[in-house]
Amino acid sequence: MLRWRLLLGSLFIAALAGLCWLDTGPRPGRWLGPLAVLLAAAATQEMFWLYRSRGLAPLAWPAYVGNVGMVIAAAAAVWLNLPQHVLTWPACVLALAMASGFVGEMARYRQPGTTSELLGLGMMALVYVGLCLAFLVALRVVAPDPAGIVALASLIIVVKMCDTGAYTMGRLLGRHKLAPLLSPGKTVEEAWGGLVWGVGAAVLTFALLVPALGGFGTAPWWRWAIYGALVAIAGTAGDLAESLLKRDLGRKDSSPWMPGFGGVLDLLDSVLLAAPIAWLCWKTGLVWLR
Repeated sequence: MLRWRLLLGSLFIAALAGLCWLDTGPRPGRWLGPLAVLLAAAATQEMFWLYRSRGLAPLAWPAYVGNVGMVIAAAAAVWLNLPQHVLTWPACVLALAMASGFVGEMARYRQPGTTSELLGLGMMALVYVGLCLAFLVALRVVAPDPAGIVALASLIIVVKMCDTGAYTMGRLLGRHKLAPLLSPGKTVEEAWGGLVWGVGAAVLTFALLVPALGGFGTAPWWRWAIYGALVAIAGTAGDLAESLLKRDLGRKDSSPWMPGFGGVLDLLDSVLLAAPIAWLCWKTGLVWLR
């Protein structure tokens, strides 16, 4: 299983790196935008599959329309050359989707006792999937290329190397449980290993990827180490957050379609919560000197 995870992890990073390379040019998002839309739809489907596994049936269509709509709105802002408004339109879509959820629950209301829970589940799917993916799109254009493509690539590299390093070190050295009620297999050694690998991945991105893409006003290496630590911690929190959902809803994976990895949510869990943190790091100039 360890070799299988390392192989698939490497393949995913290589495939995403190839897409990032194809996405450079005058129209950012032409390759990654459609992929984000597909991921939004698939992740939403898995959220509602998890809900149904416990007999919960929140209204699904506002979440599907809202999550796909938020990603499309963010991408459209990029394609219309409005990067300064890239998160404004997803926020509008989120508000409309939430309002639609209220209206939909009004229409099917019969008796008290479950409506607030169902509304909460639907809105969690909107924020957790759609809004976080919109931050991922915004990260692609947080700076002009090549800095923009490095921003997105660095997030993916740090998070996935953190995941791979955590799993590797946990298998080799794991002794002390990190959160036994949420994820019995995770250990303190695993968390530290992921943090070290994440910081190392960020520093290597600074040392190798930035010069390879022609360079730009990048910050000193120690700022990249801080960036790697923040993103790795957020990614680990994202992993545990999805473990919390799966544990509470009685499922091991968000979907059984890929042995060893689970479903789309299992692949995106650490990226979803790390995307806003990475965006803030780039927006505030931690790693990019404008």
